[in-house]
Amino acid sequence: MIAGVLKKQLQEAGRLGADQVIATDDDNAIANLPQLDAVADTVDGKTAEKLIAKVKPGGVFASVLGAPQNAKDYSNVKVVPVYAKPDVKILLHMALAAKAGKLKIPIGGKLPLKDADKGHAAVAKGGAGKLLLVANEN
Repeated sequence: MIAGVLKKQLQEAGRLGADQVIATDDDNAIANLPQLDAVADTVDGKTAEKLIAKVKPGGVFASVLGAPQNAKDYSNVKVVPVYAKPDVKILLHMALAAKAGKLKIPIGGKLPLKDADKGHAAVAKGGAGKLLLVANEN
């Protein structure tokens, strides 16, 4: 498994257990990737357009954001939409795993819920990482 993150997140991402970590904002890193069986995309845009080119013929490009703009140029790659359906049992299992330290979710920062607009602005600028909105710190 290869994890793709921003350059500034490489060190932290390296501790999460992926076989390899590359910077998706480094064109050379993407260019040097081998042909891949599958890509799971959550970022879209130019990054997705570069990554679909690395999928083997017959491979899968799965995305929560839809097909990249250049998907038509890769008719030998199966583009699959990914949808999430909330499931209380799975969410509880994940919450307990996170609490026990078995599931690591890197959080770039915490903000009180009342400052959600600041969090959205930071994420929109890019590079904010994951922000946790906290309803009550008690």
